[in-house]
Amino acid sequence: MNYAEGCFVGRIWDQTKGGPCLVKIKDGFVFDITSKEIPTMRDLLELKNVQEYLDRYVGEKVISIKELFELSLIKTSNISLLAPCDFQAVKACGVTFAKSMVERVIEERAAGDPKKAESLRNHIGGLIGDSLQDIVPGSEKASEVKKALINEGLWSQYLEVGIGKDAEVFTKAQTLSSVGFGSEVGLNPISNWNNPEPEIVLAVNSKGIIQGATLGNDVNLRDVEGRSALLLGKAKDNNASCSIGPFIRIFDDSYTLEDMKSAYISLKVEGKEGYILNGSSSMSEISRDPEDLVNQTIGKHHQYPDGFMLFLGTLFAPTEDRDIPGEGFTHKIGDKVTISESNLGELINFVNLSTACPQWEFGIASMIKNLSRRDLL
Repeated sequence: MNYAEGCFVGRIWDQTKGGPCLVKIKDGFVFDITSKEIPTMRDLLELKNVQEYLDRYVGEKVISIKELFELSLIKTSNISLLAPCDFQAVKACGVTFAKSMVERVIEERAAGDPKKAESLRNHIGGLIGDSLQDIVPGSEKASEVKKALINEGLWSQYLEVGIGKDAEVFTKAQTLSSVGFGSEVGLNPISNWNNPEPEIVLAVNSKGIIQGATLGNDVNLRDVEGRSALLLGKAKDNNASCSIGPFIRIFDDSYTLEDMKSAYISLKVEGKEGYILNGSSSMSEISRDPEDLVNQTIGKHHQYPDGFMLFLGTLFAPTEDRDIPGEGFTHKIGDKVTISESNLGELINFVNLSTACPQWEFGIASMIKNLSRRDLL
């Protein structure tokens, strides 16, 4: 992706500036647009017209986009990409693809027997449809599906949030804890079964306005959450377990919310031993409208004065055996994870243990002190 078309903004760590900088891309170069007026991504996304501001504010040319990506892959570099969000809350939606959700439950019930799974589909097919992809959560048809699944002994809490009226919205990571392009992503050492989750992430301001979109990796500990849904926090929120980037693409005439709804997200996992896993997730198959997910997150019931980033969920759930037959996929230390989308770019990270990844030390207090020291507040 050459970034020649579209409005892209992000954040970099620039050692020569002594901290994080707000940047935009123009003509193949990265421009520092940090100012007293707009010192943070939070402030930028609060603007009524982000594109107009970016056209007006030239900024300082820093580096070519090509060099920035190259340097971000070097641990000792003085300049590198950060997650493009700063003061925003980081939220995530789960079980937003009803088709894959119902299929997983049927396969679990069938205990891996494809003939039994097919029999189950045929048995309840009259109610849930042949393809399982047209279920609208909270609809009359969804209620019929619920009854059918209960009768089959298949109902679960995941199905409730998958096709019920209320979406699952949880806190994925703490403010300022997300990592960006080139960073390591962390696995809690207690996990032996885990996977990446490639997703679209929306950038939403305090008024609930969706300003743009980016890519994210909602690193997931499948064994931990599988033991109990009440362990979701331990499964999802660990050091370096949330990656976002590389940039936020601001919605404009060249790329709209409707364009995002047809995004096709690709995933590639490359192991040091030569293992390769390819996967994909199509936003056209999401069961819940992204705008509804935003409205279920923010409103009179819940405010976000600094805005929030919202992971929209994934259709991808790896089942391919990596080593031992029947044990499916799990990460290994050193895996290279590449999440890409033709309009949003490429997010690359490397897998490590959360205990071995760089510790998260630059929090809200550090950010405020840093901006103050640089005379940006």
